Amino acid sequence: MTTADYTALAFFALLWSAYSWFTAGGGARFLPRASLNRAMTERRRAWIYNSLKRDLKMIDTQILAGLQNGTAFFASTSIFALGGCFALLGATEQVEAVFRELAFVPYGGRTAFELKVGGLAMMFGYAFFKFGWSYRLFNYCTILFGALPMTHETHADRIAAERAADQVIRMNIIAAGHFNSGLRTIFLSIGYLGWFAGPYVFMATTAFVIFVLTRRQFFSDARLALLDRDEKA
Repeated sequence: MTTADYTALAFFALLWSAYSWFTAGGGARFLPRASLNRAMTERRRAWIYNSLKRDLKMIDTQILAGLQNGTAFFASTSIFALGGCFALLGATEQVEAVFRELAFVPYGGRTAFELKVGGLAMMFGYAFFKFGWSYRLFNYCTILFGALPMTHETHADRIAAERAADQVIRMNIIAAGHFNSGLRTIFLSIGYLGWFAGPYVFMATTAFVIFVLTRRQFFSDARLALLDRDEKA
């Protein structure tokens, strides 16, 4: 491990933290435009409040089931990726032979390679726990949603109905936050792979991934599709 490697790793951690902070709304003072995630948070509120107006909630339960299934898929993917990292550690000798034949790729030795793979495994492990917890919270959200009052009960006590809806909304937003954290880790693992080609490639791939994610969060057509006419573009 060289000074350039440690610099690249610090650069990676800094961009990851900054991007997470901005997309969560922490940098609203410096970047007033809302991210795609924040815009979707408001749509989650509208969805749950809208469900109070109907007794038949099959559509809502299907949406919740879809959210759970997507989370379960990524949790399984993270486990497979984690297993691939351990398999890669067991094939270190073959990897060393490949790297020796690549003149344009600096090879820092077996220890450095194992540390890099270990870091990648930690990222996938972190993603799995995020997806797993998100799945659990979406399950709780489904239970809370099932406890929402019927339409006539909502009309009888609107305050109690909105209080129950707020619980569903908060649980849904928290679950979505953990899901987004896991998905962000998966995306950034692509940038992390550049480290195996050298620290400077690592910084370049990290910057590229962050650029793509930032564009999608703050400047994409998907974000514009969610904005009302009176909201800031």
